[in-house]
Amino acid sequence: MFLGALNQTIVATALPTIGRAFDDFENLSWVVIAYLLTSTVVAPLYGKLSDIYGRRGMMLVALGVFMAGSAACAAAPSMLMLILGRGLQGIGGGGIVPLTQSIIADAVPPRERGYYQAYTGSVWIIAGAVGPVLGGVIADHLNWSLIFWLNVPLCLIGALLSNRQLKRVPQHERAHKIDLTGAALMMVSAITLLLALTWGGTRYPWLSQQIVGLVVAALVLSAAFIWWMLRAPEPFLPISVLNNPVMRVGSITTACTQGVNIGLTIYVPLYYELVHGLSASDSGLALIPIVMMTTPGSYLSGRAMLYLNRYKWVPILMLSIATVAVLALVFDPLMPVWAVAVVMCLVGMGTGSSYPVVTVSIQNAIAHQQIGVAMGAMNFFRALASAFVVAVMGAIMLADVGLAPQRGAATAIVTAAVNTTGDELVRTFVHIFAVAVLFLVIGIVALVIMEERPLRTTVLATPRDTSPEAAE
Repeated sequence: MFLGALNQTIVATALPTIGRAFDDFENLSWVVIAYLLTSTVVAPLYGKLSDIYGRRGMMLVALGVFMAGSAACAAAPSMLMLILGRGLQGIGGGGIVPLTQSIIADAVPPRERGYYQAYTGSVWIIAGAVGPVLGGVIADHLNWSLIFWLNVPLCLIGALLSNRQLKRVPQHERAHKIDLTGAALMMVSAITLLLALTWGGTRYPWLSQQIVGLVVAALVLSAAFIWWMLRAPEPFLPISVLNNPVMRVGSITTACTQGVNIGLTIYVPLYYELVHGLSASDSGLALIPIVMMTTPGSYLSGRAMLYLNRYKWVPILMLSIATVAVLALVFDPLMPVWAVAVVMCLVGMGTGSSYPVVTVSIQNAIAHQQIGVAMGAMNFFRALASAFVVAVMGAIMLADVGLAPQRGAATAIVTAAVNTTGDELVRTFVHIFAVAVLFLVIGIVALVIMEERPLRTTVLATPRDTSPEAAE
């Protein structure tokens, strides 16, 4: 998990250096987009295959592909080869987080998983703090390729630990049939939609023929996937998983809340620069609260699950406080920087608090042999929703003042149009914060609706689940 978290933070600070090295800034955003596309679409596939063949083997595959992609990036002689290497890296990296979640579900009963929030939370804190600094130091004083070479020994260490320790994880292998048609339809439809969300407003206007064509294609492919899923004997995403009310509503909660977290992470630095006049480096420092405070929020709600039967009310309360805080920014967008930092702290804690509760609730409600595909699907929907939230915020910015940030970069490099006034900039960010409030409210409503089932004190609900739903 540290490897996956570090990759999200260490690359961003080196992007300008990479652009200068290849003298290619036009395609620089694809260094991020390529990883986003491939890692998003393969997450459910890893989950499905791990349910069939076991977590250990699939984790070793994921680490091996990630290491190969990292080496390809480090040795890339051109921007095109770097982008292709990042795509390969994403094929491996897309399996790391859902597999880790599934492994914890194999080893720890739902009621006790709150104990492990300290371990997983510390990983994100260290990666969030070390990644940007380490990436910047390497980019400024060494060669940018070392950012990717660093992954190779980390992958080897992770593979050695996985190969040894995961032998202890119980396997639940069963007869299987891989739904290749369903997997292909889902992946192609997801890639088409992600391209539309990524290109819309930046490479092409939202109502251009290209974007409209991609959206229509995504809808047609999604309809074909649903049709196939309803008739396949063993669909790629089992109907019993998607029909589970906890899975359905919980995925909406985590998709909305994490989408807001990522969207604000991208646009708040612009707010600091354009509204408060901070430098790019100061804006990055001012972003630390929302990045760092997600872990304390996650830890607190995870610990609450150990002792409370009504465990979901902790994230509901923290998300409500976060929503009110962002709403204050809507009404007073010129509040002092220190007050904005407090708001971002509350947002980080609120969005972080929903993650462990939703994850464990889904694992608790799904048949154990389907946990892998459930975790893959949850991460898949969350990534799509994050791209959608960022696209909505970007569309607002383009419509208001004609700005076009490179989405996915940790620091969006953008300058205001010459004719844009300070009032217009403030109004733009009021609209962006209002979007964040809307999605937070949707996430809270979904969390309130989500059934609060008693958490199991054993890994398996029963020694053997022979129900027709489990057989799917």
